[in-house]
Amino acid sequence: MANTDESEYVSKPAPRLCFLRRDEGERYGFNLTVERGSRGHLVRKLASRGAAERSGLRDGDRVLEVNGFFVDDVSQAVMARRIRISGNQLCVLVLDQEGYERAQAQGDDLLPLVKSHEMKACKSPRLCHVTRNHSHSGLGVSFNPVEGEKGHFSVGLVHGGAAERAGLRRGDRLVWMNGAAVSDLTHSALTKMVKKCGDHITLLVVDSETEKKFVQQKWPILPAMAVPCNLPHRARSLALALGPHGYGFLLKEGKTSSGGTVHVVQEVHDDSPAQRAGMQAGELLLEVDWESMESLAHKDVVERVKQSSPQITLTIISAQGLDFYGKLGLSPVLFCGDEAGGEQQERDTPLPSVTEETPEQVVASLCASLEDSVASLSATSEEVVDGLPAQRHCVLEKGPLGFGLDFDSVQHTSGIVVSQVTLGGPGHRAGLAEGEVVVEVNGHNVERKYLEDLLMLVKAGGKHLSLVVKNQSHHSNDQDQTCSGLESHDSEEEAGDSFL
Repeated sequence: MANTDESEYVSKPAPRLCFLRRDEGERYGFNLTVERGSRGHLVRKLASRGAAERSGLRDGDRVLEVNGFFVDDVSQAVMARRIRISGNQLCVLVLDQEGYERAQAQGDDLLPLVKSHEMKACKSPRLCHVTRNHSHSGLGVSFNPVEGEKGHFSVGLVHGGAAERAGLRRGDRLVWMNGAAVSDLTHSALTKMVKKCGDHITLLVVDSETEKKFVQQKWPILPAMAVPCNLPHRARSLALALGPHGYGFLLKEGKTSSGGTVHVVQEVHDDSPAQRAGMQAGELLLEVDWESMESLAHKDVVERVKQSSPQITLTIISAQGLDFYGKLGLSPVLFCGDEAGGEQQERDTPLPSVTEETPEQVVASLCASLEDSVASLSATSEEVVDGLPAQRHCVLEKGPLGFGLDFDSVQHTSGIVVSQVTLGGPGHRAGLAEGEVVVEVNGHNVERKYLEDLLMLVKAGGKHLSLVVKNQSHHSNDQDQTCSGLESHDSEEEAGDSFL
């Protein structure tokens, strides 16, 4: 008589997909923790009716993927970075606590579990940059409305043309153009947009079957999910080891025309760790060990570098690259090299070579570039008192990832301040700075209003935001910061310059 195995079949844990969408100035409303002695990232402290709770995220969930990137085995800093660069929309794949513990007990590899989710059968969207070919077929692309599907456009190509070489495929569906979603556009409006693009156009596209699947499941197609194709600029991650004379570069504090602070690599010394890693004069420092430096003063950036010795990972980009992503409303580090410390293999054409300029020319070029983007995308007026701006009126146009601003209440007093400004976003291009006090939103005085009232006014304004802000302080002192112990230098060093 044959024996039968009557043990109960144990099903594999099933991952769950959650899409988080937050309003302008709102936080996602959850914390991530790493428990001692355990791997993975645990969801805790969900805000009541916050973006995370509304998406179906639950306390105790384990995050496996963020925007299609496996994160169960990455550090907390890399995880936070993945979320930060996503803007106002976020896609997370999670396992509930019971499923995660069952998978661990059964010895299940989490990667096959992730790959078994139905979304993984879909092809990735592509972010393609097309440069006009003046001698043959121009941009080499056309857009045709899909019959019976309002706001859906199919891609037509000239064989061998610029668009095909940039990674577009015949029959692709267009998601957005130059940072603007096309789902609400008529074919006539789309055609006018193409004509205004000039010699360059950046397109987010996806194949028709993937679009159909996403529409059926009501999944948004996000730039953060895309594969970059032919992008002219990419941030780079450089791994440096401290040498006997420091890292071998001079970091200079630069100012944009709007008053924003950038950290410019002014000099790179011969045969230094920085030069061997590929750093070039004129590039901008964005991150130190995956932590954003955009809101820090020069002295704090220098201190952060000192704390990371003797090994450090720096994220850098050209001034032109910062402007490029800013105009698209995307984080400049969205398509950076991988988090392992080296650069990922390029899936598009090589980056253009950097022209040789003097440090002064580089800084001047950066300021002019950012000034142009401010002039074209925002309008700012100032009320001046005693030669210093007292109040400023800024008009912003919403990008694909929002206005690039966060707000917060002022402790121990009434008022609301700008708490965060996303580098390269609409708020940054309009010249807004962290710590500025908000006086008016869309014509309504908010000096004695609650944060919730301000957020409602921002939301009611739709794609446009009018702000009147004022500085808490009308002066700041430049400080000469020196990384003592990293490299010696002359006492005549200019304020805001630091040898590293």
